Amino acid sequence: MNYSPINKDFIKKDKSHHQKITKLTIMCMVYKDDGSFLVENRLKKDWPGLTFPGGHVEDEELIENAVYREIKEETGLDLLEIEPRGYIEWNEFGDNVRHLAMLFRSNKYKGELKSSKEGEIFFIKEKDISKYLLSNDFEKIYEKMVK
Repeated sequence: MNYSPINKDFIKKDKSHHQKITKLTIMCMVYKDDGSFLVENRLKKDWPGLTFPGGHVEDEELIENAVYREIKEETGLDLLEIEPRGYIEWNEFGDNVRHLAMLFRSNKYKGELKSSKEGEIFFIKEKDISKYLLSNDFEKIYEKMVK
């Protein structure tokens, strides 16, 4: 679903205080009724290990649109609907940036699963998570996705 952008004439820029740059990302847990869920065994050095598929929200892109786009790019799946699950943020990476990840999940999708250059994509059950290197805060993110 595409929404019209907000009229920029109504947006006021507040320059009375300084804030870190915020990098906005999304993550999405795609799951099945059998208890398995989709993970990416990410290869990049900046975020290696098991993680949920996702990525950066582009300039001018709405968050929900980024979820549909990123999941398609990284998994080959077309999500039919998504459910918000909260957020997680990081401020301690030493890069003077606030990293904010909006979390979603879905069990409604179509298409054929395929891995991307980001890493191998596969369904896994909770009991098998410990067999893999986990990305930063994977356990915290998983808790938010399932509660």
